[in-house]
Amino acid sequence: MISVDALAVEFSGETLFKDVSFTINENDKIALMGKNGAGKSTMMKIIAGKQKATRGGVSCPKDTKIAYLPQHLLTQDDATVFEEASKAFSHVFIMKAEMDELNKQLETRTDYESDDYMKIIERVSDLGEKYYALEDVNYDAEVEKALKGLGFKQEDFTRATSEFSGGWRMRIELAKILLQKPDLILLDEPTNHIDIESVIWLEDFLVNKANAVVVISHDRAFIDNITNRTIEVTMGRIYDYKAKYTHYLQLREERRQNQIKAYQEQQKFIADNMAFIERFKGTYSKTNQVNSRERMLEKLEIIEVDEVDNSALKLKFPPAQRSGDYPVTVKDVSKSYGDHTVFNDASMSIARGEKVCFVGRNGEGKSTMIKAILGEIDVEGECTLGHNVQVGYFAQNQAALLDNDLTVFQTIDDVAKGDIRTQVKNVLGRFMFKGDDIDKKVGVLSGGEKTRLAMVKLLLEPVNVLILDEPTNHLDLKSKDVLKEALLEFDGTLILVSHDRDFLQGLANKVFEFKNQRVIEHFETIDAFLERNKIETIKDLDL
Repeated sequence: MISVDALAVEFSGETLFKDVSFTINENDKIALMGKNGAGKSTMMKIIAGKQKATRGGVSCPKDTKIAYLPQHLLTQDDATVFEEASKAFSHVFIMKAEMDELNKQLETRTDYESDDYMKIIERVSDLGEKYYALEDVNYDAEVEKALKGLGFKQEDFTRATSEFSGGWRMRIELAKILLQKPDLILLDEPTNHIDIESVIWLEDFLVNKANAVVVISHDRAFIDNITNRTIEVTMGRIYDYKAKYTHYLQLREERRQNQIKAYQEQQKFIADNMAFIERFKGTYSKTNQVNSRERMLEKLEIIEVDEVDNSALKLKFPPAQRSGDYPVTVKDVSKSYGDHTVFNDASMSIARGEKVCFVGRNGEGKSTMIKAILGEIDVEGECTLGHNVQVGYFAQNQAALLDNDLTVFQTIDDVAKGDIRTQVKNVLGRFMFKGDDIDKKVGVLSGGEKTRLAMVKLLLEPVNVLILDEPTNHLDLKSKDVLKEALLEFDGTLILVSHDRDFLQGLANKVFEFKNQRVIEHFETIDAFLERNKIETIKDLDL
């Protein structure tokens, strides 16, 4: 059992949270929830021992192993993928190497009665007891299973980690954590950089093989599938629910309604007493009663109602010209990089108003096809955009295209048209830009903040073909809801690449699957496709 005791964190005199206490039991699967800035990541870092609290602390039994996966990693480039993942067992290999070295010394030394010789025997005995108590594991097989489950192919194992993007390096680090089988796994947004099949594999691992888990995630389906407990961080305190996320939302709403009722009753009580004080202040016969009520009000602890974003703001794409019947046509398109073929003889016709989804493992060509459609890369075959097409494109690196010299407000005000101009601050607020944030220069924003700003900008531009490549990686649940509502009402053509199942559900009515150098068209919703493939995928990955 890991115990969080009276934890408090203060920055520059402001309290992030105070007197927070809870326990993490063996096999607890906890979703750590709360709005951005509530202190979720800070709390996780403190539990991981990466940050110190202002007061309070974390206690756990001796030899408890806690593994932590942050949102961003600084990785070294001194190994292959397989070698880096194998570092999960480095303590075992080091132990074995030391035992072998000491046994060699025992074979050659003749000072049998010396203290040094006896110390070597004691050390070998101690190491042997620990080593042979370990579960008999085929370490190479375990590493291979974890890497393949997280999307790596056999040929990737011997490639240098430096050849991979940050997202893929995150997967290597995740593999190392899972292979260590720690007592507690702390995951901060683990699904941001992995595809649907890898998410399903990760869910299965966390539910069936991991011990305790604490996770921060904006992927509703993911946290609902793996957690059995929800801890909400809000307004400097926590609420602990023995419930999955979906049930927690219902309980939270009930709690808030009770808070509102209690707050209203308290305000009436305060008003009645204030009226009595004002009426009888200075009346000699009522002096004691007036003083008593004044003291009572001074000591009264005001009921707080938890913060909830009740804004009814809905975003809708501004109207654009009507496009031709087939805004996107791909005919016999092939693309290779050297000896590596991404896809071969791919064809697709996307009709006006269709909402389609590209799915498949990372590296199968989804983003490459988008670049081909936009004419950003050369390919064999034909990619054609139809009549009157106005493309809105959100790339994974969209943040890099923003003007760093503009403020957040200027960036959005420059593209806002019509009535929405009067709501720019509200729009930005829904995407977590509030108060002084709107006056910040784009150049000082973090990568995640720039991504959210780029999404707001895209939502306000008139387009009739919208291409989104992993648009939700840095959006919180409320922002994703705003985006999804806008996309559901979008009357143009949508091409969507995403690994976020909850976000995808209800959006796409046709699926293009990228697999084994082919592009396969499925005339079904993304919901039906995922339902049909989920069992097959897990079975395939377990082979």
